[in-house]
This record gives sequence, structure tokens and C-alpha cells, in this order.
Amino acid sequence: MAYKVTVLRDKCIGAASCVAIAAKVFQLDKENSESKALKATVISQEGNTDDEKLLAAQSCPTAAIVVIDEETGEQIWPPK
Repeated sequence: MAYKVTVLRDKCIGAASCVAIAAKVFQLDKENSESKALKATVISQEGNTDDEKLLAAQSCPTAAIVVIDEETGEQIWPPK
């Protein structure tokens, strides 16, 4: 399997649980120069395992991380 992750930045509250679990995939950054809020962003699709990426997504309190199976195109997380 190969999971692709995307952060829905409008839903992200910067809890950073994703960064704690998959720091090679996610990091926090400022949304824009006027904002002081930190939000998650994807820095790489590699570096952490698919299981770690899924766990990071599942740990998000606002379900702001979407996980797609690249082979099938199926959305793995969050459940539809």
C-alpha cells in the first residue's frame, strides 16, 4: 500500500499530534504572514510508514487529515 496524506488546513487547529507521530511527513507552519496560528502541513509523503501516517491522521482531533490509498484511490481516513 501507499498512502497519500493531505491536510485540510481550514479544519486544522494546530494540535500537533500528527507531528508527534509522523514528524518526517508533517510539520507546523504559519498559515500566512498575518496569522499567528500554526497549522499542520505535509512536508513529504515519505519518511514515515503508512501505518504511522494513518495513526497520525486518526490522532487529529478535528479529522483534518485525509488519507488516500494511492493504488485504489479509496479514502482510508476519515471514514465517509
